[in-house]
Amino acid sequence: MLPIPTQSTYRLTNARIPAALLADPESELIRQPIAHLSASRLEEDLVAVEIEIRDGQIAALYGQGDRSDSDLPSIDLKQGMVWPCFVDLHTHLDKGHAWMRSPNPNGTFDDALDAAKGDKKHWDIEDLYRRMEFGLRCSYAHGTQAIRTHLDAGGDFFNSSLQAFLKLREEWRDRISLQAVPLLPLDYYLTPEGEALADQMAAHGGLLGGVSFGNPDLDEPLDRVFALAQERGLDLDFHTDESLNPDHQSLRAIAKTAIRRQFAGRIVCGHCCSLSVQSPEDADTTIRLVKEANIGIVSLPMCNLYLQDRHPGRMPRLRGVTLLHELKQQQVPVAVASDNCRDPFHAYGDHDGLEVFAQSVKIAHLDRPHRDWCRTVTRTPAELMGLPQVGQIGTGLEANLILFKARNFGELLSRPQSDRTVIRNGKAIDTTLPDYSELDDLMGDRV
Repeated sequence: MLPIPTQSTYRLTNARIPAALLADPESELIRQPIAHLSASRLEEDLVAVEIEIRDGQIAALYGQGDRSDSDLPSIDLKQGMVWPCFVDLHTHLDKGHAWMRSPNPNGTFDDALDAAKGDKKHWDIEDLYRRMEFGLRCSYAHGTQAIRTHLDAGGDFFNSSLQAFLKLREEWRDRISLQAVPLLPLDYYLTPEGEALADQMAAHGGLLGGVSFGNPDLDEPLDRVFALAQERGLDLDFHTDESLNPDHQSLRAIAKTAIRRQFAGRIVCGHCCSLSVQSPEDADTTIRLVKEANIGIVSLPMCNLYLQDRHPGRMPRLRGVTLLHELKQQQVPVAVASDNCRDPFHAYGDHDGLEVFAQSVKIAHLDRPHRDWCRTVTRTPAELMGLPQVGQIGTGLEANLILFKARNFGELLSRPQSDRTVIRNGKAIDTTLPDYSELDDLMGDRV
């Protein structure tokens, strides 16, 4: 970690910020325009700046050397990159860190479903709270500021999950913004219990959502969940087409429903794997509808690469990652996220936004050029979560930053950056990760 000054006002000099992560100087979110910002760009579209931090906020951004006469305490970043904190748009905190007691022996999607179902016998409030908090501590130490988690619903365990979530949301409200979405088949919303669930999520400031792929008739349940959301002013978030069957086209059905109902809330669709194996014509038709419906897409490259096209004893042929480039070319907002961590759906992961981005760059070729793909774990998911002041760097915004010694994307993506410095409200935080042994007593004799 870098030796960040303890004073309330100090400067970060000789810094490099990806241009795509700078807030718009004309935005109403910025209290004053960026002063003297250097127009010179380094390779990979980085901007050389000095950052003045005062009382937990970014007081000013200057072109490098413009304030060399300042007598403020300062630290020379030596051309190191500065990012805003990460935003993790799609996670499963309730399932996380249960792999040791509920492993997935074959690594397939069906076996993951079975293992996760069996693990629910352990899901009391203490078990859920501790595993979910473990995930939050990892996220915070790595530099994450906001998380949306899906919570399995439709069973007795949901009340425990929701209570654990609400307790954590309150305890962590000054460190991580937390949002929750129920995860269950969309047919559930056609029942009285489904309406009660919608009321429950509205009462607790949540969203509505569910699983939509392979359903023979989506029209009625989709219409119902949209109606419930509209009546309560809730946003929507769906698990969509998480398969490699080209006939699974619920993303198109969701877009058509949103257009027909003139839905004004935010919609996020996750996974969308089947889009990657559809004909170019079919995919293009769906993407155009997604754009018209104002839907954001979140891809989960690490988990999808782990699960999709897995057959024991056979080399996988397909990546299972949706058409990020084609979606982005049509100006559809795209993000990438952690998804599952150390549970039956994904044996690995550590809630690290940089790992998600680095793996996504390699899996989905989000480089040559890098352009603004860095927004996929920062600014874009923040906007899709309704957090307009998060995930970007600008005058007047809170000083929630990640400082890397890496001087460019090549260096950033080649190492884990375990020595990163995380600043929250202008102060460096402890980035020590929790020890796995803390959860040993929850794993039984599997450890």
